[in-house]
Amino acid sequence: MIGALLVADAHLDLLLELAHRRHRLGERDVFARTWLPLLEAGGVRLQACPVYVDLDRHPEGTLREALAQVACLHEAVRENAERVCLVRAGSDLDAVEREERLGLVLALEGVEPFGYDLWSAEVFVELGLRLASLTWNRRNPFADGAADEGGLSRLGRALVDRLVELGVVLDLAHASRRTFDDVLARAAGAPVLVSHAGCRAVHDHPRNLDDTQLRALADAGGLLCAMLIPIAVDPARPTIERACEHLEHAVETMGADRVGVGGDFTRRLAHVLPPTPLPPDGLMPPGMGLDAALDGLAGPEDYPALEEALLARGWGAEAVAAVLGGNLLRFLRRALPDGGAA
Repeated sequence: MIGALLVADAHLDLLLELAHRRHRLGERDVFARTWLPLLEAGGVRLQACPVYVDLDRHPEGTLREALAQVACLHEAVRENAERVCLVRAGSDLDAVEREERLGLVLALEGVEPFGYDLWSAEVFVELGLRLASLTWNRRNPFADGAADEGGLSRLGRALVDRLVELGVVLDLAHASRRTFDDVLARAAGAPVLVSHAGCRAVHDHPRNLDDTQLRALADAGGLLCAMLIPIAVDPARPTIERACEHLEHAVETMGADRVGVGGDFTRRLAHVLPPTPLPPDGLMPPGMGLDAALDGLAGPEDYPALEEALLARGWGAEAVAAVLGGNLLRFLRRALPDGGAA
């Protein structure tokens, strides 16, 4: 761990590995043998765990695969109850901030498992869903993603309203520009964030936000959590220094209390999961694969290197602590049920 520093990460697709090993290979104690040591080594005390379903399972297997991943999250919590907790409410963050438990937050990366139904949201909320993005780049019945140009559909507007009623934090990662704007207007006053993206002013890519979006997100009380892989940071300069530039630009544009991290570290997943073709709308630069990583920052275990780099660039210890964990924890304490002023 990084001394007393508490890292809170808004996005890591570890459930993909848990589901593969548990349901296809029949392994047990998967989380304890794989991701838990890496998270603890990097000082991560809160981790958002998104459900993401690969295109090859759409549409028939989408809900089944999503529930398999949710089941693995709950199993990981049960099997490691002395070290891990499922974060459902703001009060669950007490144990996280006292460093008694690693908190896991259930998220959805795209609401394709809902099909065309709003009631599905209620089921997932009962299972612990607390963060949800509407899309993953592509268009679905609810909204357009970053690879398209439309916004919320009529069904999507109804879903946004229902998610807000249910207390789910809206995640604008992977949203198209119009979807981004539509959600901010539709859900004014509700908690919103971007769980993993970068700054277009530093690296121009459809998955990154321009300054107008950054300011709109800050005005809405939201967070940008920096994605720490080359597609967002800079494929030509995949370095920790370049990642620091994204964080610095976000802080300058949004404010020091509106920036966090959402690493989206994919190298391990590329090495342990069966190979699958990259989706045509994944917005990957030519020749880049899921194993691409920043030099010296390939997984959550490497967060100490990011802390050191920020300190070396003149950041104060309090600012580093806020961006690497404190801001997201405060945001979630306000946003989750039984939250309030932090």
